[in-house]
Amino acid sequence: MHLATVTHQGRRRLVGRLAPQHPWRLAPASVTLTEVIEGGVLPWSWRELPTGADPVPSLPYRPGALYGVGPNYPGTLAETGRDRPAEPVLFPKPSSGVIGSGEAIVFDPELTRRVDREAALAVVIGGEAHRVPEADALRYVFGYTVANDVSAPALQERDGQWLRDKGLDTCCPLGPVVVTVNGETVQEGTTAEMVFRIPALIAYLSRFFTLRAGDVVLTGTPAGCGDSMRPPRALRPGDVLESEVEGIGCLVNPVRAAVCHSTGAGGPGYQEAGGR
Repeated sequence: MHLATVTHQGRRRLVGRLAPQHPWRLAPASVTLTEVIEGGVLPWSWRELPTGADPVPSLPYRPGALYGVGPNYPGTLAETGRDRPAEPVLFPKPSSGVIGSGEAIVFDPELTRRVDREAALAVVIGGEAHRVPEADALRYVFGYTVANDVSAPALQERDGQWLRDKGLDTCCPLGPVVVTVNGETVQEGTTAEMVFRIPALIAYLSRFFTLRAGDVVLTGTPAGCGDSMRPPRALRPGDVLESEVEGIGCLVNPVRAAVCHSTGAGGPGYQEAGGR
C-alpha cells in the first residue's frame, strides 16, 4: 500500500492506494499518516478521489526521530578508505531538516559550499521497539520510503562529529510516499550489499534507544557520493536532485542557495536565491 500527504482543494490531506495502478483514495480530514502508522484505520473505506484528480505527493509526515547509519555498503567503504565496521556507525538527523518531494534543499554558502547528496532507503518504524531480537525485528517495520541524507562534509571535518554536517535545515528530503509491508523486507536486491541488514540495524538501535512508531532509520547510501569523486562534485544552486528506490518512487528536490539579508531587527536573515 502507498500512503502519502497531498494538497487537495487547498488543504493537506492523507491519501492511500493499494498499488501504483490503483486510484488514490482520500482519508477523512481528521486522519493523519502518523495515526495510521500507530495503528489507525487503513484506506479500504476511504473516499475515492474524483476522476481526473491526480494529487502530487509531497512530505508524507514529519517523523519524531530519525536515526542515520554511516557507511553501510562495501563500495562506500572502499571509496572513503574506511575499514568494514564491527558495529553500525550511528548519527542523529534532526526532524527540523525534513522536507518533502518538490521542496527545495537550501544551503547557506557562508556556512559551506560543499553540499553532498546521499540517497538512502528509509525504514519507517511501526511500533515501540526496545531490545528487539534480530529475528523479530521486521515485525516492527511499518514500511519504507526514500530519503536523501544531504550532508555538509566540510562541517564534519571542522567539528569532528556529524551533527551540523547532517542536521542543517532542509537537508533531509523524505518521500514521496510510504510503502507498507507485511512483515517482510523489500526486494532482496535492494539490500543485498548492505554490511548491516535492516533487521540487524533495528535490533542494534533498539539496544540503545527505544524506537517509536513513526521513527525513521536511514540505512546508508551506496557508493557514488559527489564528495568521493575525483574531482569532487558538490551540489550547486540550480541542480535538481532525484533520489529513487524501485517500488517506492522518486524523490525530487531542487537545490537553492540562501542569500543573507538584513531583517531590520539587528540580525541576519535568509531567503532563497535563484538558479545559477
